[in-house]
Amino acid sequence: MQLKMLNDQELISLYLSGNQTAFEFLLKRHKDKIYTSIYLFVKDTELAEDIFQEVFIKIVDTLRRDKYNNEGKFLQWAMRIAYNMCVDHFRRSKRMSKVSNTETFDIFSIIESKDDNMEGSIIKSQIHQRLRELIDQLPDEQREVVILRHYADMSFKEISQMTRVSINTSLGRMRYALINLRKLVSEKEMVI
Repeated sequence: MQLKMLNDQELISLYLSGNQTAFEFLLKRHKDKIYTSIYLFVKDTELAEDIFQEVFIKIVDTLRRDKYNNEGKFLQWAMRIAYNMCVDHFRRSKRMSKVSNTETFDIFSIIESKDDNMEGSIIKSQIHQRLRELIDQLPDEQREVVILRHYADMSFKEISQMTRVSINTSLGRMRYALINLRKLVSEKEMVI
């Protein structure tokens, strides 16, 4: 049976029955999304890699102890673990992060583009760069909701559970983030 045809829960079941390849495939399936969300919070490649490894150690440990509650939402569960580990890191270091790219990593480099047009690619790259600069200027809570909603594709319910605030608070943060982004665009007279 081809592993790519199996859903996450089927891969987990195979892994628990001794198939290491099933877990490797599960890891490959979700690696980019989980790593990128960690990186967006910590803004440090080495730290993001360390936290990513800790996340998967915790996942393996939880699976082996049979503590994983199968709700068909492996990715959301893994993202919650990653988020909590990032929060723990910031509590320890008492500093907050911003969303930006570095010389070694660009968040938008993993987004697939079906546009083979070079001019379109350049324009898209410039727009993404401007957007990243604007997102960096948002307050931490607003930036967090934008990342979780638009990059991690999380619902406002999932965001509220992950950040431990009400759905209305999550919606409000997104609303104010959009208002602030519009204001920043008009102040800088940017075209996005």
